[in-house]
Amino acid sequence: MSLPGLPEGALAGVRVIDLTRILSGPFCTMTLADLGADVIKIEPPGRGDPVRAQGTMVEGLSWYFAAFNRNKRSLTLDLRQDAGRAVLAELLAGADVLVENFRPGTLDKMGLSAERLEAINPRLIVCSINGFGSSGPYADRPAFDFIAQAMSGFMSVNGAPDQPPMRTAPPMSDLVAGLYGALGVVSALQARAATGRGQRIETALTNGLISMLAYLSSEFFATGAVPERTGNDHPLVAPYGLFQAADGTVAVAPSNDTFVRRFLEAIELGHLLDDPRYDDNAKRMARRGELKELIDARMAPEPRAHWIEKLNAAGVPCGRVKDLAEVFDDPQVLSQEMVLEIDQGDGRVVRTTGFPIKLADTPCAVHRPVPDLGAHTDDVLAELGYEAEAIAGLRGDGAV
Repeated sequence: MSLPGLPEGALAGVRVIDLTRILSGPFCTMTLADLGADVIKIEPPGRGDPVRAQGTMVEGLSWYFAAFNRNKRSLTLDLRQDAGRAVLAELLAGADVLVENFRPGTLDKMGLSAERLEAINPRLIVCSINGFGSSGPYADRPAFDFIAQAMSGFMSVNGAPDQPPMRTAPPMSDLVAGLYGALGVVSALQARAATGRGQRIETALTNGLISMLAYLSSEFFATGAVPERTGNDHPLVAPYGLFQAADGTVAVAPSNDTFVRRFLEAIELGHLLDDPRYDDNAKRMARRGELKELIDARMAPEPRAHWIEKLNAAGVPCGRVKDLAEVFDDPQVLSQEMVLEIDQGDGRVVRTTGFPIKLADTPCAVHRPVPDLGAHTDDVLAELGYEAEAIAGLRGDGAV
């Protein structure tokens, strides 16, 4: 059942206990919360998730934290104390999902081994997000996004050919692992509907990025050749990339011969396809630099808007490289509600990115603001049956 007053999201009635912090885990649990799950975020008393103290603070709230923790309830719990661990066990007994992103083995050290969790709640789905997986020679290593980007090969293929390897600016390994974790959870919920039992899920930062290597890994498997960095050029197709107009560059993505023809004909260079130097993709790849010079020379006299209108009319994927100020003022982005303004209920309003998943009948929604640290401690304990005196005792002992 869903909580009183909450909309019927796709995951309404699913309770998630969130032991995560920093990024990959909170992104996973926020995705579940956006879909309607009741996510209870467990945080250490007094400190909370370290991200609460990072990024730009606006009226005492980190908007970095806000970007990954909307729609959750915050319960402060000292898991170093027996009383705190007892409360956690009670929560798990009635929960559907536990999500954690500790190093492998940490749950066992907390007294939450697989056997213990099975005894507490055999229907519980346990999702673990870590750096390298829970087996293998790197299982015990600490990992953050930068390390996962480096060790997955992801960084090796990013950047210009004459420059060092380059990380992607967003923390891609955290985001990918978080999404895979959320996908694993909804898959396990579906399986549990048939079997009546929960199961363990694991996703890792490095594994997630390896799965995203796409045609780079397939070409390596096919040829044995290590891919070179190609910057904004496509490693398999030419022409492709940024081309120079009068007032800046235009991104153009003609991903196959059909689109290449449309592109070159739209800019009145279609005759190049009859030139034996450029009449197939392999030849164009070999002479990519000189082909780009010809295209730049043709596009340079006209502004970007001219070419973007003309290329779109010809069915050629193209666009302008925008900064974030332009992105979040773009009429298409705004029409898709990819900017949210979350009313905190105390006069504060937080802006975050919107919902990329659009469900027609059970849409994602903001049904809770970004929680202050421990804002829901009393409510959650009361739901477990704790009287006011018992809650006061836990506070007095520092357990909450």
